[in-house]
Amino acid sequence: METEDRMETPDRLETRDRMETQDLPEGPAADRGFICASFNQDTTSLSVGTKTGYHLFSVTAVDKLDCIHEGVECSDVFIVERLFSSSLVVVVSLSLPRRMNVYHFKKGTEICNYSYSNDILSVRLNRQRLVVCLEESIFIHNIKDMKLLKTLLNTPTNPSGLCALSVNHSNSYLAYPGSATNGEITIYDANNLSTVTLIQAHDSPLAALTFNPSGTKLASASEKGTVIRVFGIPEGQRLYEFRRGMKRYVSISSLSFSADAQFLCASSNTETVHIFKLEQHSPSQDEESPTWSAYVGKMFTAASTYLPAQVSDMMHQDRAFATVRLNMFGLKNICALATIQKLPRLLVASSDGFLYIYNVDPQDGGECVLVQRHRLFDSGEEQVEQSEEDKTEDVPPQPASQSYAATVALPSTPPSATTLMGYSEDGGAQKGDVIPEHEFAESPVCLDDENEFPPVGNQSN
Repeated sequence: METEDRMETPDRLETRDRMETQDLPEGPAADRGFICASFNQDTTSLSVGTKTGYHLFSVTAVDKLDCIHEGVECSDVFIVERLFSSSLVVVVSLSLPRRMNVYHFKKGTEICNYSYSNDILSVRLNRQRLVVCLEESIFIHNIKDMKLLKTLLNTPTNPSGLCALSVNHSNSYLAYPGSATNGEITIYDANNLSTVTLIQAHDSPLAALTFNPSGTKLASASEKGTVIRVFGIPEGQRLYEFRRGMKRYVSISSLSFSADAQFLCASSNTETVHIFKLEQHSPSQDEESPTWSAYVGKMFTAASTYLPAQVSDMMHQDRAFATVRLNMFGLKNICALATIQKLPRLLVASSDGFLYIYNVDPQDGGECVLVQRHRLFDSGEEQVEQSEEDKTEDVPPQPASQSYAATVALPSTPPSATTLMGYSEDGGAQKGDVIPEHEFAESPVCLDDENEFPPVGNQSN
């Protein structure tokens, strides 16, 4: 089944919209001790962990990068995850790698902290569940009251803490490695607390997993990094297969779908970020436009039935629709696709201490254009470096923000960088209950952030 070339594989690298850096770059990022970075669930915020604490940035505009909050509650932060545009943030420090701290950063208070039997490797959030991944176990909490709902013990050895959680509140699917020796994926229903299916995704161990926003598709890559596959959820059928490259194996550092799930981006330890387009090729389209390329394509398809399976699979794999050439090589980075000021953009946060913003052509693809480069840490110089093309771009201002619940219900509506609203215990749901459907009505819902996420206390697992 696997069509990836055979050779020695690289070490595992933790993925899915989060990165950790070991060889820190020089400059402002090194001065601050840049450790990790992650985008929130709707790519409106960037969280960065450093030696001195953590920073939360708003990424809802191209020409500016606002620092929403700088947390100094703990140092050496190697995990920081924000829940959408709410005030809830989860932090794990290298000094206490077995303890998870949950903060309400707007109030400056700690909601709770949990201690576990081994080091925490990753944390995933959606509006119903908080998932903590250890090397051989997974803990599932109810995010409204932080109650522990389920412990998955004796999971396959997972030294990178690789897992993915659907951000859709109606189907909180959790994906994690089903084997330490091959690319099997376990799909678990975090709402109903039951295993859904097993997917034989790759021959080699997994390196990257991510759901699309609705939780109906799952993308995966193995340690070899040459092939990226997309599966339908919950059935697990293969929908798409993309070839990232053929000449070399790479460490995939992140996978991310666009909000409409029409595009998928992949970054690695190379200088290239690939964007793939999820589209079905209709046979009727080729008949209506009998071009030379369509004719050659038919010839290859016919010939593939007589070729070995590996070669045949390779001929049916789609290549990148668009690419980005980074001016760096070997630095860890994460990528995400977002609609900012009504235009599709690719965001790349790198361990060199910069956030890069590229324009993406959704019709023709090709090479993406860099329109902005933001310095994550001020070095006394100008923080924003803007391209000449974007200086003249006439972009209409974004509309004002709605409530947190309305923002989540309508992903295309950007949140405000100044008004941080979230769902509250007084917004219609009792403590521990699922958020009621009326909070996601089309009209804005006014919620009280002052009572959001009340303190719970300290607990151990």
